[in-house]
Amino acid sequence: MTRETKTTHSAKQKRQAKHIEDSEEKAGKSKAEATRIAWSTVNRPMARTSRQNMH
Repeated sequence: MTRETKTTHSAKQKRQAKHIEDSEEKAGKSKAEATRIAWSTVNRPMARTSRQNMH
């Protein structure tokens, strides 16, 4: 199964990623690791979050 990729991110997604990245770096993660974590978090499917909020 292939995963669809989004070539552009909204301004909100970019702000969220920057905030997460800064927080991860402050917590001692490397720049590369912080960036990976930030975009993985921002790109997480919304359905997963919605399901968690229903319970």
